[in-house]
Amino acid sequence: MPASAWGPTAAAHAERADALTAVWRDARDRGEAHAIEDFLFTYYPTRVSHLRRWHPGAGVVLADAAEHAGWRWYREVALPGGGTGATLDADAFLADRGDTVRYVRALVGATASRPGTFGCFGLHEWAMVYRDRAAGRDHRHPLPLRLGHEGTDAVVESHRIGCSHFDAFRFFTPEARERNQLRPTRERQPAMEQPGCLHATMDLYKWAQKLGPAVPGDLLLDSFELARDVRYTDMAAAPYDVSAYGVEAVPIETPDGKAEYVRRQRAFAERGQGLRARLLDVCDALLPPAP
Repeated sequence: MPASAWGPTAAAHAERADALTAVWRDARDRGEAHAIEDFLFTYYPTRVSHLRRWHPGAGVVLADAAEHAGWRWYREVALPGGGTGATLDADAFLADRGDTVRYVRALVGATASRPGTFGCFGLHEWAMVYRDRAAGRDHRHPLPLRLGHEGTDAVVESHRIGCSHFDAFRFFTPEARERNQLRPTRERQPAMEQPGCLHATMDLYKWAQKLGPAVPGDLLLDSFELARDVRYTDMAAAPYDVSAYGVEAVPIETPDGKAEYVRRQRAFAERGQGLRARLLDVCDALLPPAP
């Protein structure tokens, strides 16, 4: 890829990253917390500088890219017409991150192969604050509860909870854990993850991060953008009052709210399956063919 092609592509990538992170960066610069978007930079340890850095992915040689040749897991190569270029050193990357690539391949592939389950209604967030006041605990976010403590507890008690995602389940209050009809664990995550889960969809950004420079820049930002979109729905459907952020609640305690949640959940799952296919392509380009 000549510099006349990859230079503008890298610049456009940085501009898109800046647009996607503008709300969070503005809050940070004012010294303010952002109860919705902070999650994308704390739970997922994101640096804006990493999001802004474009990579072409495996198998692409960038001409006139001396700076890239000094980046981790890149190597310099001679170009047929003279001069040098830079490309991802897939062997070096696999030597360092091979176990990660294989794990991501197995988990993402298993999740992609299953049908989505739609009917959890985002009750994982409610289970994370269930009976907090009764136990003398503070709830997770410095936001008021939309239905108050008793109303929130009543929603949990009147619904079936079937959370399959371990990294949501592990934040349930002790009282809520016993109400979950499933018992997700870290070890069983590849066997339980399903594409309708909002948190499994947000985690596609985590897996894109784990694959580092092997992930093309557009895939990284597509994954981040989907995680950001899902996060807003995750909090809109949560027990918190997020109106201060200009976000309208998805009242999952009502039939209309449930219907809206499922509509969004299905749309996110469709987008997520497309990203899973692209992440699997990245893994397969790195891993040696199966015998």
